[in-house]
Amino acid sequence: MPNLFSEEANKQRDVVRPLADRLRPKALDEVVGQCHVLAKDCLLPRMITSDTLTSVIFWGPPGTGKTTLAHVIANETKAHFESFNAAMIGVADIRRIIEQARTRLEQGTGRTMLFLDEIHRFSKSQQDVLLQAVEQGILTLIGATTENPAYTLNNALISRSTVFELEPLSEDEIITVLRSALQDKRGAVAVEVHVTEDAIHHWAKYADGDARRALNALSIAIGSASGAPIDLEVAQTSIQKKAVRYDRLGDGHYDHASALIKSVRLGDTNGALYWLACMLEAGEDPRFIVRRMAIFASEDIGLADPRAMEQAASAWSIVERVGLPECQLTLSQLVIYLANAPKSRAVYDAIAKARDDVSQQRSVVAPTNHDPDQLPKINAVYFT
Repeated sequence: MPNLFSEEANKQRDVVRPLADRLRPKALDEVVGQCHVLAKDCLLPRMITSDTLTSVIFWGPPGTGKTTLAHVIANETKAHFESFNAAMIGVADIRRIIEQARTRLEQGTGRTMLFLDEIHRFSKSQQDVLLQAVEQGILTLIGATTENPAYTLNNALISRSTVFELEPLSEDEIITVLRSALQDKRGAVAVEVHVTEDAIHHWAKYADGDARRALNALSIAIGSASGAPIDLEVAQTSIQKKAVRYDRLGDGHYDHASALIKSVRLGDTNGALYWLACMLEAGEDPRFIVRRMAIFASEDIGLADPRAMEQAASAWSIVERVGLPECQLTLSQLVIYLANAPKSRAVYDAIAKARDDVSQQRSVVAPTNHDPDQLPKINAVYFT
């Protein structure tokens, strides 16, 4: 006799599950996007379909399919599959899983795969527990992370894994996901719902490559519309302000700074202003920005326009005294000036060559008196 209470509980659980989770693809051909790693001739789909997957790390922004790929692998593999969030599992649990995996191999009952979501939350010492098991093939590790593995994972663990970098979905791909959600029985709701094209395109744009974010907005709109058509106005209120993909404590902090500097160096004023706006919108410390621009003024402009140093020094003083939001104008003016200034690395090259000679060549002894005629001749040309 079926347990009616269990069936009802399952129905209720499905209702409260987020839309993105209910619609998670179960097969590889259902996954939208990531063609650079999921095309038929690529390595990853060949390993998944042949069930010969080795340890892998999925690295990419939120909502790009890292956990989805792990679920697809779980459905496709014949191996025993364990799934955990790295923040919710300890070393003792890892050791238990490794022992169970070793037992399965000894008894001939198959391989073990371990999926660790947010693997960057594992400390380096915790990661060490996995090394031997991964190296010996006792278990296959599947890690997912939004952080650059080069900074957050042990080099030894990375060398034993294949890193696949996932990219934000395009607007067209987000639109595909949303339309699929509206047609899938697991998706929206039992009632008919009409969503305008303007609403779908708005979500696709403001999701910023994050499929989960777009689906959450759709779910909110459906819940709040009470059966009424979902138009652009409803779509706008159902999705929060577009989030800038930026981590002040991680490599994104330096990636944006690098993009700003390269744009200024190339004289791309509009590009430089865009990256400046990204950093300000994400809450970057304006003192960090003006410090980088002051360095640029000497390193990349130098004597080609000595006033660049004056502009940077003045901007630094104003930023320190005024602060945000007003100092954004000062920073904008500085960035525009530096982007349009003539460029020269002569000063940078000159001191670099001189310091190289000092460290690598035979030392020249400085005179003990102050007679300029006694200065030794420096037989090198650092600046002309």
